[in-house]
Amino acid sequence: QVQLVESGGGLVQAGGSLRLSCAASGLTFSRYAMGWFRQAPGKEREFVAAITWIGGRTYYADSVLGRFTISRDNAKNTVYLQMNNLKPEDTAVYYCAADLYGTTRFEYKDEYDHWGQGTQVTVSS
Repeated sequence: QVQLVESGGGLVQAGGSLRLSCAASGLTFSRYAMGWFRQAPGKEREFVAAITWIGGRTYYADSVLGRFTISRDNAKNTVYLQMNNLKPEDTAVYYCAADLYGTTRFEYKDEYDHWGQGTQVTVSS
């Protein structure tokens, strides 16, 4: 049974930082591209960042480029999202997702095979 469990969310002031983690189990983690998405109240779930399963290439939404960094540790079956210089508009539930052998179309939700339950990030102004 595949499980993706996010952690690290919370309440932070604008300009602050958070580091999200997503621990995976029940799958061969190294074969999966991993992505982070977020969903604010009343809005569609949107792409934030992704990292490939081979080569470790990274991709970011324009809105977070230069502020967020995605990374992975295959030995720990974990993907991270370091979020710096947070803004109130970053407030959302953040989800991690896994895409088997994913190489393209990372920004599309339907490319992903497994999803976590999400972790809330709230940025106060």
